[in-house]
Amino acid sequence: MTKQNQSLPTSFLIVTGRFIWQKLWLLMMSNLAPTNDKGSYNRPSSQFCHQISQEKDSIYTAEAGRYSLYVGISCPWAHRTLMVRTLKGLENVIEVNFVIPAVNQGGWIMENTSENCQTLRQLYQLSKPNYKGRCTVPVLWDKKTKTIVNNESSEIIILLNNEFNQFAKNAHLNLYSDDLKIEIDPWNEKIYHHINNGVYRCGFAQTQSAYEEACKGLFKILDEIEANLTNNRYLCGNNLTLADIRLFTTLIRFDIVYYSLFKCSVKMIKDYPNLSRYLDDINNLSYIKNTYDLNMIKKDYYGNLFPLNPSGIIPL
Repeated sequence: MTKQNQSLPTSFLIVTGRFIWQKLWLLMMSNLAPTNDKGSYNRPSSQFCHQISQEKDSIYTAEAGRYSLYVGISCPWAHRTLMVRTLKGLENVIEVNFVIPAVNQGGWIMENTSENCQTLRQLYQLSKPNYKGRCTVPVLWDKKTKTIVNNESSEIIILLNNEFNQFAKNAHLNLYSDDLKIEIDPWNEKIYHHINNGVYRCGFAQTQSAYEEACKGLFKILDEIEANLTNNRYLCGNNLTLADIRLFTTLIRFDIVYYSLFKCSVKMIKDYPNLSRYLDDINNLSYIKNTYDLNMIKKDYYGNLFPLNPSGIIPL
């Protein structure tokens, strides 16, 4: 019998290899992105939701230099907090510590040691000993009590907008005014579910039906926003709001990451005339370009989301 005849059939190797890889992929994805029984990504809830208040009996009161943000430069949720910090002029009030994704460790590590911690998990455990949950960014940290105040980005940006005006350079800027909340809140709901989290529901879907549902919902709302921007500068008319901040951080990553890596491939943002104008408009506001790094974003997504890009190749 020849050596060629002794080799395993190509079809057997393909079927076996595909079966093994799929099982490993599902295992890795279950750790990276938990899903429901339909294979749709379920983002876990944030665990720290304390508030900063002007009340004297509050544990956390607004003070210059007391708080710091821990952010990953590639993370869109953390990017929101950097944008509001910049727009409000809080750079000298709230310091920033950067963390870096470490794929082999499965978490974030400190760019520079902070609070005697070298990883974000150590910081979480410093705040809450024996903490076992997910360690995500952004984190609003209280240096006085050595605790996490909040790790929910949607709440942190409200705190930065509302509670530090006595120290802010741009205290007059209100990104969440009472008279616009009736417009802002519905946009926030749509944008979170279908766009901010929607791109992840596309990329992390584990079934075809879950992916298609998320993808159709994503582009339905993008189409709706495109129409809304026909006669509006921003989502709520001529006023920049937190809804715009929440949308921007996904849009700026869309064409270079989500379109291909997350299979959000119906259209690019550049294919939408109004959304493209809107994106450029916000991007050209003072110092906004200092709040992100497109090369780092692309490197982190393609280099660290191993189940989505096993080769680790970063596209040109």
